[in-house]
Amino acid sequence: MTTCTKKYFDIPFAHRQHLHDGHCSFVHGHNWDIFITFACDNLDENGFVVDFGKLKFLSEWIRKNLDHACVFAHADPLREKLAAAAPEAWKIYEAESCSCEGLAEHLLKVFDALVRENSNNRVWVCAVEVSEDKKNSATAYGKSFSK
Repeated sequence: MTTCTKKYFDIPFAHRQHLHDGHCSFVHGHNWDIFITFACDNLDENGFVVDFGKLKFLSEWIRKNLDHACVFAHADPLREKLAAAAPEAWKIYEAESCSCEGLAEHLLKVFDALVRENSNNRVWVCAVEVSEDKKNSATAYGKSFSK
């Protein structure tokens, strides 16, 4: 197995930790970095795990879903109320958890499905690291480092 990593820097989006007992319960934003580690058993004809120039489907997904969005947990009791108050002011994305750890786990699943689809299952995502303002990060690993 061989791996390589693509790094996406400074993606601005907000989130709210609705269960937090401190200031993280307020809507607040960060500049996020996302590092996606790809794996394969057999390199392509160019000797690549992935051709970084052909990952536009990932940068487009990030732009469409996360860039300038507000990520809410599915269970956030204020999510619908906030969105309904001014729908034109929100680009909302939902995940099971919007913590750094929860986002890493969520994005691992999303990106793995996209990469497998776009590579005819030759490549998979084995890890996703999500970083808030370059100060804090969490990494989610695939259950297995094989197909």
